[in-house]
Amino acid sequence: MSLPVCSPEQLAQFLGPNTTNAADAANFICNQFTAVNNKFIDTTFAVDNTYLLFSAYLVFSMQLGFAMLCAGSVRAKNTMNIMLTNVLDAAAGGLFYYLFGFAFAFGSPSNGFIGRHFFGLKDVPDAAFDYSYFLYQWAFAIAAAGITSGSIAERTQFVAYLIYSSFLTGFVYPVVSHWFWAVDGWASPNNTGNLLFGTGVIDFAGSGVVHMVGGIAGLWGALIEGPRIGRFDHTGRAIALRGHSATLVVLGTFMLWFGWYGFNPGSFTKILGVYESGNYYGQWSAIGRTAVTTTLAGCTAALTTLFGKRILSGHWNVTDVCNGLLGGFAAITAGCSVVEPWAAIVCGFIAALVLIGFNKLAEKVSYDDPLEAAQLHGGCGAWGIIFTALFAKKEYVNQVYPGKPGRSYGLLMGGGGKLLGAHVIQILVIIGWVSATMGPLFFVLNKMKLLRISTEDELAGMDLTRHGGFAYAYEDESHRHGIQLRKIEPNDSSSTPTT
Repeated sequence: MSLPVCSPEQLAQFLGPNTTNAADAANFICNQFTAVNNKFIDTTFAVDNTYLLFSAYLVFSMQLGFAMLCAGSVRAKNTMNIMLTNVLDAAAGGLFYYLFGFAFAFGSPSNGFIGRHFFGLKDVPDAAFDYSYFLYQWAFAIAAAGITSGSIAERTQFVAYLIYSSFLTGFVYPVVSHWFWAVDGWASPNNTGNLLFGTGVIDFAGSGVVHMVGGIAGLWGALIEGPRIGRFDHTGRAIALRGHSATLVVLGTFMLWFGWYGFNPGSFTKILGVYESGNYYGQWSAIGRTAVTTTLAGCTAALTTLFGKRILSGHWNVTDVCNGLLGGFAAITAGCSVVEPWAAIVCGFIAALVLIGFNKLAEKVSYDDPLEAAQLHGGCGAWGIIFTALFAKKEYVNQVYPGKPGRSYGLLMGGGGKLLGAHVIQILVIIGWVSATMGPLFFVLNKMKLLRISTEDELAGMDLTRHGGFAYAYEDESHRHGIQLRKIEPNDSSSTPTT
C-alpha cells in the first residue's frame, strides 16, 4: 500500500516564519516520506511474489504426486512408461506454454475468446504480472495434461503422449483459462465491464478450467482407443486389473494433498491484501479459510468413500479412499475461497457419491480408465462448479471479487439463480470445447495408428517393448528352481494374473 503524496509546497506553509529555508526543509522531509513509501511498495511486491513463487513450487510438486499415483495404479510392466509420460508432460508443457499457452491465456488486451500478447514472454514483466505468475500458471497447465495421461495409461503409444500434451497445454487449456480467468475473458468474474449474467463464473482455482478440461480430454482418449486387454470379458463383465503398488498410490495421494495447498490458497496470487485497514481480518485470513475448506472437503470425501465402498464391496480399500479424497479436492477447487467450512463438508460428501456413481456407470458401458481420471476430475469437477453456484457466500464473493457491487452469489445462500445459470453454461462450453478439439485429435491419431500400441506390446508390457526394460530390477530365487509365482486377487477367482 502507498502512503499519501507528500507536497513540499503544502508542507512549507506549516513550518512557520522562523524556518531558515522552509522550501528546502519541506523538500527534505517529503523525500524521506517518499523513500519510506517506496520501501512499503517494494516490500509488498516482494512479499506477494514470494508467496506466489512458493505456491508455484507447491503446485509443481503435484507432478511428483501424479507420477507416483499413476505408477502405483498401473501394472508393474508399464511403470517406466507412465512415469516417463509424467516427466514429459512437464517438459513439453513448459516449452509450449512458454511459446503460446501463456499468451493465449493471459495476453491482454485482447478479445473475450483468446489472448494475443506475451508470446515467448515478450514484454514480461509488466504492470499486470511478473515471471512468477507465468511459472504458477504453467504448473496449472501441466496438471491438466497429467490428468489426461492417467486415463489412457497402459495402452497408448509414446508419440501420442507428446502430441496431445503439447496441444493441450499450448492451446486447448489456455483458451479455457482465458475465458474464465483473464481480465477480458467472456465469462471471467474479473471482466467487470462484461459479466456473464452480471456475475461471471466463479471457478476460483479450476474445478472446470483444470479438472474438467483434463478429465474430458482423457475421456475422449480412452473412449477412442478402447479398454485394455482383459479389462472386460466376452460378456462385458468388468475384470479387475489392479495397480501393482498401493504404497505408491498413497505416496502420490499425500504429495497431491500437499500440493493442493498451493493449488487452491495460492490462486489468490497475493497475500498482502487488506479488506479493512488496521483489522486482523484480511486476504491472509481468506487464504487460511481456503486451506481449511480444501482440507475438510477432501477428508469428508475420503471417509464417505471408505464406508461407501465397504458397503458395496465388503473391503476397506485404500486405493478407493485415495481416489475419493482427490475427488473431494477436485470438487472444492472451484468454490474453496467463497464458501464456509461447513459447506465444504457437504461438497466432499456428495463428491464421493458422484465418483462412486460414475465408476459404476463406467463399468456398465465398458469404459476403461486405469486411474478413474475422467470420473474423478471430470465428474467431481463438474459437481464442484454446481456446488459453488449453490453455496457461495455473499460476503466472501465480494471480498474475493471486488469492484462489482451487487454481484450474484449462491442460490441456497439467497443469491438467486444467475450464478447457477452461468455455471451450467461453463460446464457445457468446457465439454463442447474440449470435445471439439481433443476428440478429433485422438480420432486422427487413432486413424493414423499412432494412438494405441499393438496387442503383443500391450500383453508384454510397454516397459519391456518400448523402454528397454522393466522399472524394477530384481531376481527371485524361486525362479531358479522352476517355481512361477503369480498374484491372486482376493475373492475374485475369475481374475487373470497380473505382472
